[in-house]
Amino acid sequence: MDQEHIAGDGEGAGRRRFLAIATGAATAAGLGAVGGCARPGGAGRADLGGAGKGPAPSGSAGKTTGPGAFDVKAENARPGNADWHVTKAGPARAIEGFADRVSVLPGEPFGLHVSTTAPRFTVSAYRMGWYGGARARLVWRSEALPGVRQPEHTVDPATRMVRTRWPRTATIDTKGWPEGCYLLRLDAQGGEGQRFVPVTVRSAATAGRTVVVNAVATWQAYNRWGGYGSYDGPSGGYASRSLAVTFDRPYEYDDGAGLFLVYEAPLLALAERLGIPLAYATTTDVAREKRLLEGAAAVLSLGHDEYWSPEQRAHFTAARDAGTNLAILGANCCFRRIRLESSDLGPDRTVVCYKSSYDQDPGFKRGGPATVDFRSAPGADPESSLLGVIYDGYPVDAPYVVTHPGHWLFEGTGVKAGDQFPHLVGVEYDKVNTGFPTPRPIEILAHSPVVCEGRPSHQDTAYYTAPSGAGVFATGTMRWVEALDATGDGRSGANHGLDARSGALTTRVTENMLRVFAAGPAGRTHPAQDNVKAVYGGS
Repeated sequence: MDQEHIAGDGEGAGRRRFLAIATGAATAAGLGAVGGCARPGGAGRADLGGAGKGPAPSGSAGKTTGPGAFDVKAENARPGNADWHVTKAGPARAIEGFADRVSVLPGEPFGLHVSTTAPRFTVSAYRMGWYGGARARLVWRSEALPGVRQPEHTVDPATRMVRTRWPRTATIDTKGWPEGCYLLRLDAQGGEGQRFVPVTVRSAATAGRTVVVNAVATWQAYNRWGGYGSYDGPSGGYASRSLAVTFDRPYEYDDGAGLFLVYEAPLLALAERLGIPLAYATTTDVAREKRLLEGAAAVLSLGHDEYWSPEQRAHFTAARDAGTNLAILGANCCFRRIRLESSDLGPDRTVVCYKSSYDQDPGFKRGGPATVDFRSAPGADPESSLLGVIYDGYPVDAPYVVTHPGHWLFEGTGVKAGDQFPHLVGVEYDKVNTGFPTPRPIEILAHSPVVCEGRPSHQDTAYYTAPSGAGVFATGTMRWVEALDATGDGRSGANHGLDARSGALTTRVTENMLRVFAAGPAGRTHPAQDNVKAVYGGS
């Protein structure tokens, strides 16, 4: 969550520690538990086309006969590679890098900027998905490339934005790469280190498909590579935070994978296992391309999708109003209003968010929207008008309590009213609050009591239907996608203690949603029946 609209300038270190708690040990390194809960208000250039070794380019495999259509089932029927993980991270700065394009169309090249202490390294491109449980397929691998230690970063004195001006190390040709979400693994020679670089091979069109949207602006806001992120700087204080952050640097956490592995990969694996028609994009793509979502069956916002530009929100809203279903599979979604600007390497590579200092933002002074919380003045536009739910607080760790077991989304789960699922509500949560703009009719499926640092409240999972026929589903908890991978009895403490019951529940509900949403406007076949009064009383 983001508490600054309530808590003022004290959120920095606590907010970083929130991320450590939210994602678990995988991303805890270098992040620092959570603040309080309050009431919301070119050197060595190489051109790498078909010169690499390893698997041959996939060409037309995974395609259907339709123009530009992508066959998820055919792609996932191909052999996977379970050895994609980083197993030898090595010391800090042993090897790391970033792509100079957040996303590319199939066949478009991008530049890779790598810094390493090793004399040589290789690049392996893994397409992430299901692949019989392997979760990845090796699409391409480079020959050994010369390594170089890149120059030190600098910090912009005005915005405290970390800048790198690393020369391009290699140009990667994606010819034959199927569209999808990729992790490039950098392997330093001799096993000195490994790191990931994420990149999306995006879909040119989304008509008739369910769109997986990588929340890259939020990944970058939480990135503290170089000592600064959108919450604090080296001192740990909010006042030292970056007012702008750039994609022109590696990701510090999760071995360079950003927030992808915890908040997005489990959902991607499930959706690809089901074989529903998918398309792939990032939040910056949706913001830039007004017509990208036209005709999409559904759009998925994944586990932590907090930082949105006004353009992204407008395009999501237009899609809903045209009958495209929306699923919000996290919490604290669409909370921060940002502006995308260019960097030295290209457009939309700088995320600007001044937060409580919005009046100092040159863009605001020029007449642009304030880069502050969507619900806050000036230009307040609470996120609930799109999502149905609204962010309510952090940190919490509470059982998820089923309220409406007969709902179609619970079909096949066997749940009864009052059934509880420990730890499924956390670390941030949303609720239905009709004190904010709330679309009706809206159904509350789960209504879970929480106490957030002494303040009693509730978490809600909700489903509403729009006049266009679109259905909108919001889980209201940040742990939903993570829970898809939960197994065992939870006693090990992994996945925040989530157990196999939570894994089975979230998986079946998500399957039900994905299948219905892929079939067209869900409100036409599954209209919401408003139950807010029955749950909350009053209006």
